[in-house]
Amino acid sequence: MKLRMLKTQSLPKVLTPIFLVLLLTGALLAINFLASSYVQRVITILGINIVFVVSLNLLNGFTGVFSLGQVGFMAIGAYTAAILTLPLNLKVVSLPNLPSWLAGVQLSFVPALLIGAVVSTLVALVIGLSLMRLGGSYVSVATMGFLVIVHVVLINWDSLTRGARTFAGVPPYTTLWWAWGWAALTVYVVWRLVHSSYGRSMRAVRDNEIAAQMLGINIMRTRLLAFCTSAFLAGVAGALWAHYITSFSPEAFYFTETFSLIMMLVIGGMGSISGSILGTVAITLLSEALRNAERGANLGFIKIPPIYGASQILTAAAFIAVIIYHPQGLLGGREFNFRRLLISSHRRGKGKN
Repeated sequence: MKLRMLKTQSLPKVLTPIFLVLLLTGALLAINFLASSYVQRVITILGINIVFVVSLNLLNGFTGVFSLGQVGFMAIGAYTAAILTLPLNLKVVSLPNLPSWLAGVQLSFVPALLIGAVVSTLVALVIGLSLMRLGGSYVSVATMGFLVIVHVVLINWDSLTRGARTFAGVPPYTTLWWAWGWAALTVYVVWRLVHSSYGRSMRAVRDNEIAAQMLGINIMRTRLLAFCTSAFLAGVAGALWAHYITSFSPEAFYFTETFSLIMMLVIGGMGSISGSILGTVAITLLSEALRNAERGANLGFIKIPPIYGASQILTAAAFIAVIIYHPQGLLGGREFNFRRLLISSHRRGKGKN
């Protein structure tokens, strides 16, 4: 009897990741072949947002370091990868003042994406050695200052970024599969990291710094690991976004984007990977629905005029409502237990037989 119970409990544990991968693959195949180009665009952007928000949760949710500058690493990854993949004939026209060693370089998508992520990580390492010594609101203000610095550099480094002008001509390498492949990999990596000894150290630092120090946990090293890992994944998200949008400017990586992504994190629930995904899905789909509603509608008995900007107002109102009535987010630090769900399904199936 005990052996049978062990088999029943161990079977879903082995099959859970396989089941989730198969489920995601089937959903992507259906979207790829059956959905319209607009739906595919929304789902692709959703996958990219999940990469960023889950990586942001690693830092903000599991270490308690509330960073407002992670979009800066997204910008670094986007511009670095875009410059490296830009066709040589476009570099001559768009970036005529590039250094000679960079002007003749054109890489494929994956190497450029990884280099962009590594550059973001190196920048995070340099500034993290100072910023991760701070705590509370000080680190939030300092990381916001980093975001402002990145924005100013992008606008003024005209020879490398085209300044405030649109950076166009980026090859459209990002597809539905690339976006969700990286989303799945990000969720897996963050999940394994959070449930490792490093993850336990992160949560200890978040909950009580003094107690963590007494247990021998190096607070600086723990925070720096989360900061650099989050920056790497933010750089990946930036490279994916740049090669999907294909034209962008520094304004795309500033306070508006920062607020939108942090809103996804807070609404889902900090300290919950499932919450990050849920919040990202909710805000991305809500924003798209409200953006379409801005054009107005004719309901027959009443005609609603176009109300431009209503999507931002209503999304912010929803954010405020969640903060007031459910300050811990929709999941409040909890996770979806897919293994328990599979066990219940498995037992119900055996009961019917």
